[in-house]
Amino acid sequence: MLNYACGNQYIALSGNRTLHLELVSEERARHSQHSLYLLYHELRPLRSEYSYVCETAQFERHIDYFFQVRNEESRGLWPEVTFDDGHISNYEFALPALQSRGLVARFFITVGWTGKKPGFMGWRELRSMHESGQLIGAHGWSHALLTNCTQEDLDNELSRSRSMLEDKLGTSITTMSLPGGRYNHTVLEACRRAGYTQVFTSVPRAERVPPGFLVGRLNIRDDVRLRKLLGPGNRTLARLERQYRIKAAAKTFMGDRLYEKFWALLNKREPDSDEDGD
Repeated sequence: MLNYACGNQYIALSGNRTLHLELVSEERARHSQHSLYLLYHELRPLRSEYSYVCETAQFERHIDYFFQVRNEESRGLWPEVTFDDGHISNYEFALPALQSRGLVARFFITVGWTGKKPGFMGWRELRSMHESGQLIGAHGWSHALLTNCTQEDLDNELSRSRSMLEDKLGTSITTMSLPGGRYNHTVLEACRRAGYTQVFTSVPRAERVPPGFLVGRLNIRDDVRLRKLLGPGNRTLARLERQYRIKAAAKTFMGDRLYEKFWALLNKREPDSDEDGD
């Protein structure tokens, strides 16, 4: 795969196919050379104790601030918005808020849930998101932790989900978000074979522009102080990344099942939730 810049466009090529094209505005080019990708899941009009739910009003305050940051001459981090899973609130609440501010986000979809699982988008909503200019990527087929998958399971989670999205939306799908943030060398190689040019993780770190194959993100919780994180010269991200590495070691030591129970207790996971502690 070859990455190169052409004017204000970043292009990734694989063989004879153009797999990824990202327009970068002059405004973006003048800003910081680093981005911070922010990870959301579900929005609700009322506050929830569940840590993976963001109150709608809070999300709107966040993106108002992102819009402000993008129009300042500061040299802080450039904020990028992403969503995992494909919850219906992404369509009902996030899409109108983004459109009213002229912002584009990335939505990573658990494809096997689309049109099947209550509370998640159907293909009509997903096509509307795509046609409105929002960016769509895959989040696997069943939200299985990819590090636990056999090779056959990996092909199903990665290739089947990508093919279904491409068939239903009529566009090339080249980005993948890892369920639970779990990955290893085998998973990453399987992602490459499946045709993904970028894989989004849950590692909280800044990324250069354009980002490489593996892209870090910060999971948004109630206690996140965005002004401090996005400002120039902050050290908070480095501390959060160290904490993430410690948690990753705990996952390895405890195993997925025991760690999942521990995580669910700490994060007040709700009975019908399928999250796995990004």
